[in-house]
Amino acid sequence: MSDGEKTLPIVIATSVVRGSQQGESHGGIYLVDFEKQDAKIMVDWNESNIDFSGRGWDRGLRGIEFYGDEIFIAASDELFVYDQTFDIKRSYKNPFLKHAHEIYKFKNLLFVTSTGFDSLLVFDLERDEFTRGIHLRQNPKGWKTQLFDPQSEDGPPMGNNLHLNNVQCNKKGLFTSGLRTNALIYMDSDLNAREYCSLPQGAHNARIFQHGILFNDTKSDCMRSIGRDGNELNFKIPSYKEEELTHTNFDDSRIARQGFARGLCVIRKNLVAVGSSPSTISIFDLENKKRIASVNLSMDIRNAIHGLEVWPYERLLDS
Repeated sequence: MSDGEKTLPIVIATSVVRGSQQGESHGGIYLVDFEKQDAKIMVDWNESNIDFSGRGWDRGLRGIEFYGDEIFIAASDELFVYDQTFDIKRSYKNPFLKHAHEIYKFKNLLFVTSTGFDSLLVFDLERDEFTRGIHLRQNPKGWKTQLFDPQSEDGPPMGNNLHLNNVQCNKKGLFTSGLRTNALIYMDSDLNAREYCSLPQGAHNARIFQHGILFNDTKSDCMRSIGRDGNELNFKIPSYKEEELTHTNFDDSRIARQGFARGLCVIRKNLVAVGSSPSTISIFDLENKKRIASVNLSMDIRNAIHGLEVWPYERLLDS
């Protein structure tokens, strides 16, 4: 095993603060050095023009990807581009981008979940523009897709039937899932859609992994790995004593709860990082079937991890 495989990574994470009020933080961007057990907030997302209605919706930052020296991070209706010092270089909007969640880069294309339109938007990183939209729906005959031009007015109506929140692409095809798909949906090169495998309702971050799938079973407060042979691993999300939590005095208990698993990235073959609330990032060793590291960023019950990726650059937290 090389030295690089022995050490734990620096992880970049975004968070959403559910139920926060104007003047409070709505989440941010963090760098977390697991080797040093050190975390630093790089961006405190506190904008005066945020829509404060609803639950998670417009507050906070979501999916993360990298292209060259730049960092792409999705907010609800805007795609931001940061440099490595976390200054905003530019941003992109689109009429069909609403309630964005996860994003995924494949070659020169960035796939963005537009939850508010039950769609995936395709952003061409070389052309710096949204070039395609893929609307997904289910009817009695199965899953159907429809292409649309995101630069035109001719697209799907706003809706949130599936709550698409996740996307993955590789040379085999395109995969997506949502809170109400109850399945990981596969699309081939012609965008013919079918169920790849079933998922429990409310799952997050489902992805094909090795010879099976990996996902956050959010309703069960665990991360699950299921092999093609049916072998399954379950990893319980960390929880805390109630007296350790802050901001728990909400009339609506649905606003936030601890153990809510969202955010997932593969570090290497058998190491996986998982996010949860209150904002905690845990690293699980699939081979040895145990949690090997955990860093807590906040005990505010409203503060939940959203996006999670391994930091690919050399910059350290104290630089």
